[in-house]
Amino acid sequence: MPSFSQLDLSAPMRANLEKLGFDHPTPVQEAALPPALAGGDVIAQAQTGSGKTAAFGIPMVERLDASSFSVQGLVLCPTRELADQVAKSLRELARAKDNVKIIALCGGVSIGPQIGSLSHGAHIVVGTPGRIQDHLRKGTLRLGRLKMLVLDEADRMLDMGFEEAVESIIAETPGKRQTLMFSATWPKAIRGLSERYQTAPADVRIEQAAVLSDITEEFYELAPGQQVDALCSLLSRHQPDSCIAFCNTKQQCDEIAAALNDSGFFALALHGDLEQRDRDSVLVRFGNKSCSVLVATDVAARGLDIKSLPLVVNVEPARDSEVHTHRIGRTGRAGEQGLAVTFCTPAQSHKINRLEAQRNSPVNWRETSDLLATPIRPTSPAMKTLCIAGGRKDKVRPGDVLGALTGEAGLPGSAVGKIDLFDFQCFVAVEKASAATALKRLETGRIKGRKMRVRYA
Repeated sequence: MPSFSQLDLSAPMRANLEKLGFDHPTPVQEAALPPALAGGDVIAQAQTGSGKTAAFGIPMVERLDASSFSVQGLVLCPTRELADQVAKSLRELARAKDNVKIIALCGGVSIGPQIGSLSHGAHIVVGTPGRIQDHLRKGTLRLGRLKMLVLDEADRMLDMGFEEAVESIIAETPGKRQTLMFSATWPKAIRGLSERYQTAPADVRIEQAAVLSDITEEFYELAPGQQVDALCSLLSRHQPDSCIAFCNTKQQCDEIAAALNDSGFFALALHGDLEQRDRDSVLVRFGNKSCSVLVATDVAARGLDIKSLPLVVNVEPARDSEVHTHRIGRTGRAGEQGLAVTFCTPAQSHKINRLEAQRNSPVNWRETSDLLATPIRPTSPAMKTLCIAGGRKDKVRPGDVLGALTGEAGLPGSAVGKIDLFDFQCFVAVEKASAATALKRLETGRIKGRKMRVRYA
């Protein structure tokens, strides 16, 4: 297995990667880094969690001139969550160079503070297409000295209707620039985008077999309308602390989440109709184990990086085999075993036939009557989430919240889970048995010497 020391990297970058615990390049890094470091264009097919941020982040930082205060790197992402995640990873990689400034520019938040940040200069900008366009129109962002453009999750940006926005942003960049495109699937529109804006790109594909090695798959044929019963039976049988159930429409997401809650499970729906603050709340509660089932559309779930996910369910088959692989590739990560289950009605069987033809092997059909005979046993999430009306802009830090809970509120540290900080609010997971005590004490106590409103998320 190759190591980072065999790549053409600066000594500070090598030392930084070692500090960050990067031992060996992942397959996408191994294939994409040499052409990217040499200044060439790259088009790569890679899933979330494959290490793609470092595949473009390392060359972006390495090729940066920190003494020149101009935007030299731009990363376009489909969602604010992914942009925040990418900006955070780039800041870690940029420790290899002094004084590198990285700014995230996304919609859903006030534009004023962003204009203020840009006026002080930035080397790298990570953002969503709509907000980047806003800044270009206002003249608060200039891309005349851009060296590297990255389209992250390019297929999803096109799915979300950003093609025109992406093309108008590219028109503002120099013709002599390096362009890297990362996409989980390989539709015609992506190939067209590459042909128009890239020059002889290195073509990187990561074998699907590598994605599926730690995943057991099961398929069940259902009568129409049996999906909720089958899902309740499946959750009762396996009792996962986290599960994503994929649906093909927003309406189906809402209906299935409501039916699961009516049956005693704790489910939340995630789709494109949610306001940003509601989306933040759903993702936080799923990520901190306050909610065990996320019922999501493909577009809404892209960019989520959930570390441990024992079960993925296709409530209906995915529209094609690439999307199927991308869905189920969220389980069985980091050496853990995962289970992926697909429900299919007789009218949808042609999709499974296509999947078998593409894999050149039969799928694993299981006995539906056995599954439906499972007694329904809903489990309750271990944690409950409190929402505090104070965040980064109020100078609140995770340590302040932890201190208030373990000090004034008198909770043991072990009862406090994940703390998620946003600009104007903070979410904290607390063990269910201690949640009422924590809420009461925080309502009457203080955080950073101030009273702050607290409620259940």
